[in-house]
Amino acid sequence: MSSVWSRPAPQRRPALTREAIVAAAVAIADAEGLAAVSIRRVAAELGARAMSLYTHIERKEDLLDLMADEVAAEVLVEEALPADWREATLVIARREREAVRRHPWRVDLVPQRVSVGPNGLRHVEQSLAALDGLAVDELTKWRILAAIDDYSLGFTIRESLERAAPRTDGVNDAERAAVAEPYMRELIASGEFPRLAPMIERGVAGFDDNYERGLNWLLDGIEGDLRGR
Repeated sequence: MSSVWSRPAPQRRPALTREAIVAAAVAIADAEGLAAVSIRRVAAELGARAMSLYTHIERKEDLLDLMADEVAAEVLVEEALPADWREATLVIARREREAVRRHPWRVDLVPQRVSVGPNGLRHVEQSLAALDGLAVDELTKWRILAAIDDYSLGFTIRESLERAAPRTDGVNDAERAAVAEPYMRELIASGEFPRLAPMIERGVAGFDDNYERGLNWLLDGIEGDLRGR
């Protein structure tokens, strides 16, 4: 038996806090997806018993709410927004897209209708502040935000799904394209697709980072509509 003095002192577990629980859950979701997040898994990552987490979080739905609000904090712009409403809107929209790229599981929370937390409300408030330069009523501002959010959500969902699409057959994109090319060229040569054919030939019918271009088109339309009133 060794002396107590020769044995290393046991390491103390870090204090279990709500912040630590949320941070661990976000890290799991970033690495493995939202489906990997569970109370038991988070507890294991923290070296704690699952039951001990319930003193901080009553149910998994609460954890999802907190995770969503943690990511919403990353969208907040700390510096002063540009005075021009379009530029201010673009700054916020870019941060939203970057946050989803860092945390693609955020898309999976959309159908689960998580509750809006304090950071989420701060984001909405800041988005409204971006429109301060517009002489329109509150309802119009809300409609503008809804249109921008709908566009951004749709784009980021498509982008996230395309980036995360599994390749279960072991064939990469280049190999897949090489196999499909002869058949595609046969279809193009048939003359049945006169509009699509030149796009495929020039390589413009695939994935295109069209986010800001599309968003500016949307803002152009909003601006034109407001100018015509």
